[in-house]
Amino acid sequence: MTVKELAETLDLKPLAEPDTEREAKGCYAGDLLSWVMGRASADEVWVTIMTNLNIVAVATLADVSCVIVAEEAEIAADVVAKALEKGVNLYTSPLSTYALCAKLSTLV
Repeated sequence: MTVKELAETLDLKPLAEPDTEREAKGCYAGDLLSWVMGRASADEVWVTIMTNLNIVAVATLADVSCVIVAEEAEIAADVVAKALEKGVNLYTSPLSTYALCAKLSTLV
């Protein structure tokens, strides 16, 4: 499933969509950035409530297909701009991490 298809299916709010044709293969949920950096796999969807600028760096290092920020946590404009600059697909959702991961488990 592509990131675009995933975003449409889950009704995600797009914040940065530089590569919507990228394939999403699996899911990783976590908020401790060093933990995510060492454990998330390439092409996975990363679900988090973290919103600081470091999520873009971690998403780039882990090579995830996209980042979904759960619970509509507020994301600053500089984070969105950096996501676009670095080619990171970034979305937000009103759903909890649990609810997003439950849905993702049937999709990717």
